[in-house]
Amino acid sequence: MGRLLTLLLIVAVAGCGSDDDGAAAPPTIFFEGHESAIYELDEHWMCRAGLAGDVCDRDLDTTFVSADGQITVVQHVVAADPGFDCFYIYPTVRLGSEGNAAFDGMYDEEIVTTRIQAARFGSICEVFAPLYRQRTLSAPADPSFIEIAYGDVVDAFRYYLGNLNQGRPFVLLGHSQGAGLLARLIVEEIDPRPELHQRMISALLLGATVRAPYGTDAGGSFDRVPVCRARDQFGCVVSYASFRDTVPPPQNSLFARNAVAAGLQAVCVNPAALGGRGALTPYFSIVESTQFGTASPAVAWGDNVDVAPEITTPFVALPGLVTAECVDDGDFHYLSLQLNADPWLRVDDIPGDLTPEWGMHLVDANVAMGELVDLVDAQAAAWFAAGAR
Repeated sequence: MGRLLTLLLIVAVAGCGSDDDGAAAPPTIFFEGHESAIYELDEHWMCRAGLAGDVCDRDLDTTFVSADGQITVVQHVVAADPGFDCFYIYPTVRLGSEGNAAFDGMYDEEIVTTRIQAARFGSICEVFAPLYRQRTLSAPADPSFIEIAYGDVVDAFRYYLGNLNQGRPFVLLGHSQGAGLLARLIVEEIDPRPELHQRMISALLLGATVRAPYGTDAGGSFDRVPVCRARDQFGCVVSYASFRDTVPPPQNSLFARNAVAAGLQAVCVNPAALGGRGALTPYFSIVESTQFGTASPAVAWGDNVDVAPEITTPFVALPGLVTAECVDDGDFHYLSLQLNADPWLRVDDIPGDLTPEWGMHLVDANVAMGELVDLVDAQAAAWFAAGAR
């Protein structure tokens, strides 16, 4: 974080965006003073600057388990004064058929998922995570349900920009339904506003299908927002859907499908090696799970482990256990996960499987959490270095 603050000072001293008197011009506040009967209330936020009981500020300490079985405990440090924000929308966590999840105060699944997928970004950015009336998993086929969910997301985003953001750059984070809603938000709120797009460091839209034309990074799902191809690129999108290399997407896959007839390819950006193959650093919770069963692999140590180590932290990280690369088989473009287990002295597998058409959807975010945080940090540094406003 010190690097980002230093870059901020450099930009300020350079007088980027100064007025005729040499003073720095105040940043534009988009949707300034936006009123929201929902999001003016603390109870409709899980994470937010100054929020009492912010769930993103809870213990995220992690035990790293190396390939040789050595363990190292790493304390999670929340950034005290980060230079940018992360706006997060969680995936489907309510399984019922009621249509839309209610603001009912029963948010265990939302909180657990937010801690697993978004809270770790708090080491580099201020995390803002609103609650919203998501479309429940078994809802009837009625478009009004997704309209209610999207309406909440737009309302929260406008309230955040108009009252909480203070003109700072931001990152969009979302998974599954959350990623789909943010993709629509980019189309309707950010694409039409070049100045707002300039404020966006990047968008991480995981476990949803974003498309771009074959051979180019702009167009397709978005007019202005290209695919991220370099760690120092900003204003771009990172997206992928993950599948085991041994169980690639079947023809009825829910994600990563190319639209060949339209000349569009599903976007796959490997956060470990943009445009290549690289090792991931998965993070898993060992004390929390969701209704979808995202349990920790720490419960299944490999046969080569004589005595399983005692893990006292709420999270475990397994650097190098998984190698990832983007694969295009013609019909699908997806993040292929190769497990590097035996004969390593730690767990032999990771969780995340549902059915073949879902792939490793449950762990799209946490299987690459270490690399996603590092990538966003690099993109933010590039944004500040460029003096973007």
